[in-house]
Amino acid sequence: MPKVKVYVTLKPGILDPQGTTVAKALKSLGFRDVEDVRIGKFIELYMSDVEEDEIPQQVEEMCRKLLANPVIENYSFEIEK
Repeated sequence: MPKVKVYVTLKPGILDPQGTTVAKALKSLGFRDVEDVRIGKFIELYMSDVEEDEIPQQVEEMCRKLLANPVIENYSFEIEK
């Protein structure tokens, strides 16, 4: 069963309050080398009953329609067989 790993991240220039909070927390914990933190999403999909060559097209459509907001987020994915 193919597994698809989807990575969703905010586009550059989009404010990331969660990332800012985590960066401040890391610095307060002593990790002073952390310059910036950007928070994203990691999604695993397990697909069955689909032709392998159709997976990229289907995942692309899933990302555009639900998994990511293309206006403010970038996405990429890897397919493991």
